[in-house]
Amino acid sequence: MRRTAAWIFLLGMLFGGSLVSAQGGGLLTSLARDAKFRDGPGTSYFILGVVKSGTTILLDGRAPGGGWVRGITPDAKIGWVVDTSVAANADQIAALPKVWTDVPFTLGAPAGNGGVEAAAPPAAASNPTPVPAAAEQTTANVSTGAANGVEVKVGSNVNMRDNPNGGIIERAKANAKFVVDGKNATQDWVRGTLPSGAKGWIAVRYVVITGKQVEDLPVVEGGASGAPSAAAAPATTTDGGAAPAAPIVPVVASTPIKGFSYGGHVDGFGDATVNAMHQAGMSWAKRQWRYIAGQNPGDVAGIINDAHAKGFRILIGIVGQTGDVNNGGYFDQYAAFVGGVAAQGADAIEVWNEMNIDREWPSGSIDPGKYTDLLRRSYGAIKAANPGTLVISGAPAPTGYFGGCSAGGCDDAAYIAGMAAAGAANYMDCVGLHYNEGILSPNQTSGDPRGSSGYYTRYFWGMVNTYSKAFRGARPLCFTELGYLTPEGFPPLPGSFGWAENVTVGQQASWIKQAVALSRSSGKVKILIVWNIDFTSYGDDPMAGYAIIRPGGACPACEALAN
Repeated sequence: MRRTAAWIFLLGMLFGGSLVSAQGGGLLTSLARDAKFRDGPGTSYFILGVVKSGTTILLDGRAPGGGWVRGITPDAKIGWVVDTSVAANADQIAALPKVWTDVPFTLGAPAGNGGVEAAAPPAAASNPTPVPAAAEQTTANVSTGAANGVEVKVGSNVNMRDNPNGGIIERAKANAKFVVDGKNATQDWVRGTLPSGAKGWIAVRYVVITGKQVEDLPVVEGGASGAPSAAAAPATTTDGGAAPAAPIVPVVASTPIKGFSYGGHVDGFGDATVNAMHQAGMSWAKRQWRYIAGQNPGDVAGIINDAHAKGFRILIGIVGQTGDVNNGGYFDQYAAFVGGVAAQGADAIEVWNEMNIDREWPSGSIDPGKYTDLLRRSYGAIKAANPGTLVISGAPAPTGYFGGCSAGGCDDAAYIAGMAAAGAANYMDCVGLHYNEGILSPNQTSGDPRGSSGYYTRYFWGMVNTYSKAFRGARPLCFTELGYLTPEGFPPLPGSFGWAENVTVGQQASWIKQAVALSRSSGKVKILIVWNIDFTSYGDDPMAGYAIIRPGGACPACEALAN
C-alpha cells in the first residue's frame, strides 16, 4: 500500500509537477515550497515546525477567513499552512470545507515522503506587527523595484475594491502581479494596480507581501484615484464576495459546532488580544451589540468578518433597548434584526442579556414567559436565515436577591424555571448562563466565606447543576460569561465588589483553567466564554479586574490554558 502510494506520488511529480488527488474525504497534495507549520490559521499561532517543499500533505479543510489550509503529514503531524504554499490550485482549495480549529481532525496520515521538521517558535506575543498570512511563503517572487510602487503578487482569488471594504472593481486572480503604492492607516489593506490597469484596494492577508514592505508603504486615505474616501458601506463582508443585497439573505449553514470549545469576550481585536487568545487555545470570540430599532443588520458584519479573519468563531450577544420592550411590534423588529445578523455569518447569537433584572428589561414587565415569546420569534428568524447559527438563550443575572420571581425582578433559578415551563427549550440550541462571583476553586461546592455561603451562585457546580436540571438536560449549557475578579495591579475594589479583594491573579489563572477542564469533561457544557480578555475600564464596574490580560500585558491565564 505504501509502495503504491509512493508510485502514484512519483507519477504526479513526473507528469504534473505536483500531486493533487482525493483520498479518504480529503485532498492529497504536496508542498510547492517550504512553509511554516502552525497550530492554527494565522501568524500569531504557534509554529509547530517547518514542512519542506515536496512533502506530502492530506488536507481536510480551509480556514473560514481564507488564506490557510489544514492537513496531516506522513509523520502524523496535524497543522495549518498558508494555502499558496501547497500544490493544489485555487479552485481545489475553494472546494475544501471550511473548518475551525475546534473541529476534530479525522483523517489518517497519508503515505508519502517528508514530514514536519523541528523549528524553534518565537513567543506568541513577541511579534507586534504580525506578517500577513500569505507572506509565510518564500518571498523570492517579490520585487521592490517597480517604477510606480512595490511589485508583489496576489496570494489567492480575491476581489479588488474601490476602498477598504468598499465596492468591487474586479476579481483578481491568484498569482497575478500587483503593484502596490499605499496602505490604509490600520495597515490591513493595500492599494495598487493589476495588469489590467485596474487600480484599487486588496486586503493585506490576500497579498504576498512582507510585514516590512507594508510598514514602508505610505498611508493613502483616498479611494482608487486618491480622492477622499467615500463613507464606508455599513454592510461589510469578508473580502471574498459582495455585500448582501437585503437585510436577510439565507446563507449556507456554518461548519457544525461539535464537542466543547472555549473563547473570550473581547473589547477589540488588537494584536495583543488576538495573540493572547491564540496562545490560550481559544477558538471563540464574543462581542456584545446594543440593538436600536431601525438598525441595519449589515452594521454588525464588520465585527463578524474581523473575528473570522483572526481565526475565531464569533458569538454576538444582542441586547435591545430596555425602554422599547413594551412597544408594539418591537419583538418582531428585534427578531428580524437578529435574523439579519445570522445571515451575515454569525456563528452564534445570544438573544438578550440578564433579562431578569431591571437594568436590561423594564421593571414591572419582567416575565420569563414574555421573554420566551421573544426567544421563539428570534429562533425562527435566525434559523430561516442561517441554520448553522447557534441560538443561545439570554443568560440571566445570577442572583438570589429577589427571593423568587415578580414583575420587578427575578432570581435566576426561578426565572429559568419559568422559561422551561413556557417551552423555551424548543427555541434554543444552548442555555445561556453567567458565572462571575466566584472566590473559590471551581472544584469546591462549599466553604464560601460570604453570607448565604450555601447559595448555588457562589459555586461553579452550583450554576451548572441548577441550569441543567431546570431543562432536565434537554439542552447543553453555554457560559456566555465566566470570570474571576481580582484587584491585583489595580486600586482597591469598590465596595459592592469588595468580596473579591483577596483573589490573586494566580488564582484567577488557575481557576479559569480548572473551569475549562471541568466544563470539557462534564458532558453538559458546549461553550465557555471567559469574561473577559482585554477590558480596561476600572471604576464602579471594575471590568478590568476580570480581564486576563493584566496591567503591563502579561496573561497568566493564557499561559495556564496553553499548558
